[in-house]
Amino acid sequence: MKSQQKKPIEIDPAERQRRHRYLIATLVTCLTLAMLFGTAHVVKLGSNRMEDMRSKASYDLKDEHKHIRAAGEDIQAHRVHEEQSNASKTYELAEVQNMITAEKWLEIEIMVLIPAGETVIGTNSERADIQDQPQHMVNLPGYYIDKYPVTNVQYAKFVATTNHRPPLDWELGKIPDKKNLHPVVMVSWYDAQAYCEHAGKRLPTEIEWEKAARGKDGKRWPWGDTMLPTNLNTYYNVGSTTLVTRYTQGQSSYGVFDMAGNVSEWTASDFIPYAGSSAPATLFKPKMMTESTNPLDRAMKVADLKTVEGVIYKVRRGGSWKSDPFASSAYHRNFSMPHYASDFFGFRCAKDS
Repeated sequence: MKSQQKKPIEIDPAERQRRHRYLIATLVTCLTLAMLFGTAHVVKLGSNRMEDMRSKASYDLKDEHKHIRAAGEDIQAHRVHEEQSNASKTYELAEVQNMITAEKWLEIEIMVLIPAGETVIGTNSERADIQDQPQHMVNLPGYYIDKYPVTNVQYAKFVATTNHRPPLDWELGKIPDKKNLHPVVMVSWYDAQAYCEHAGKRLPTEIEWEKAARGKDGKRWPWGDTMLPTNLNTYYNVGSTTLVTRYTQGQSSYGVFDMAGNVSEWTASDFIPYAGSSAPATLFKPKMMTESTNPLDRAMKVADLKTVEGVIYKVRRGGSWKSDPFASSAYHRNFSMPHYASDFFGFRCAKDS
């Protein structure tokens, strides 16, 4: 017997059109629901992220209006600060002396001997900034370097003794609350140099700074070659400077503290290329923003960068409480014009052995 084949069911055109509309409606509904659920998920993630950011803010967001500054306000404040060659006394010397105990004064004034010998400077890592290359060896005589960055209370003693202008962040000439033993900030290279000279010391060269940080074996960070966020104050993980004695686990093999994070430290060195560097010469020439000569750029508030003659960048080392964690690598070279100051610029002193 021949197998019987079933005839396909015939659907009239009206029914076919109805089913087609139903299928399209179903697809549209599914897509709409997917989009709604997706949007709700994204909104939820965004809400969680905002909550996370609020919880990590370094000040109460209800006081946000107190922290907002108009464009150029910092520049104007800094200009006023630079023009203040002398200041009325903010502290009496005896008052400063009594801010901390005699034992604490002795501790923060400690200098560490860095022995003579060869040291690794720079890096050959392809991921490093071009100014940090190439790696090379340098032979240094022995020298001393401060165990800790210069603190606010030490700088207050300098201000009280010399009538030097106080840092810009000292409201009414007084150290910010509870920051006696935080590193002093808002000091220019000239301020740092003046402090060291008054103390009978000097700013360390960047090579001296790097050796004290990297140790004999040229570690990337003071403690080793692995980034350990718990060993330093960086990338807003605290939101401000911290006690110079806090990160005991982050000290270098020579026992020097805070050579990664907290404040980016001025050195005595000019920012010039290493021998054999492939960095472009323009990188090392100071520049400042000026109003563009192009009308379209001016309308869009795009500034030009103009080379500044007669000035040279000074090297800063160590990263800061604000910077990218990898900028805290001991070989990384940052730089600024010497008259600049910021809330993450600090320094320490050195002297010959």
